[in-house]
Amino acid sequence: MTGGEVALDGRPILRGVDLTVRDGEFLVVLGANGSGKSTLIRTLLGLVPLSGGSVQLYGTPPGKFRDWGRIGYVPQRLSVGGGVPATVREVVSSGRIARRRRFRRTAAEDRRAVADALDAVGLAGRAGYPVQALSGGQQQRVLIARALAGEPDAFVMDEPTAGVDADSQRLLADTLAGLRERGKTVVLVAHELGPLEPLITRAIVLREGRIAYDGAPPAAAEAGVDTAGHVHAHAHAHTGVLNGWPDVIGSRAAAAEAGATGEA
Repeated sequence: MTGGEVALDGRPILRGVDLTVRDGEFLVVLGANGSGKSTLIRTLLGLVPLSGGSVQLYGTPPGKFRDWGRIGYVPQRLSVGGGVPATVREVVSSGRIARRRRFRRTAAEDRRAVADALDAVGLAGRAGYPVQALSGGQQQRVLIARALAGEPDAFVMDEPTAGVDADSQRLLADTLAGLRERGKTVVLVAHELGPLEPLITRAIVLREGRIAYDGAPPAAAEAGVDTAGHVHAHAHAHTGVLNGWPDVIGSRAAAAEAGATGEA
């Protein structure tokens, strides 16, 4: 993102945001409520239109981006519609759609990927349950499993620990640790870090739609994050913003140019 500006109902949400995310980074986006964290993520994916500046996903504007199988997006909550109830396995299996189109995977490979994803989030025993029967924390784990099943190169997670109990947070941390070891890129929006803190390689703090801090996680305490990982609204440290992120995120995944640039 270069010079990213977003206004909703005439109110500025993002103000001149420049951001680059590099391959293999574990980046956490922090900030007080209303600072623009989720808007930033959704704008990078092309889900929220820019009012100024530009966004690219691996060198391609979101509207022209097609290689979504390389990015796994985990939204804040699972949308459970009416009609026939979807099972946990069915929702997680939907994460394979973009990859099938790209690689023509076999059914056996799809089943293996779905089973591995369910096991990673501790839901293998509930694969046949309707998602409506699960708790909010379990539904969040279903969303994470759906992203894992797609085997993307980069993961974007919008507050995956919100409403999730301590055990589920530790399970998520273990899962993300495995992704980091495999060189995956992770961008994660959070209010608090908890067991995820040791995994983070870089933190940014948003304040009133601007990047107020960008750097190593320990120094984030100076930018409004206390030692327990809670974010405060008084963030004021400012170390210049980053250069344009040739971006990294979505429920869809990134373009072939990424292989040449080495950036997400």
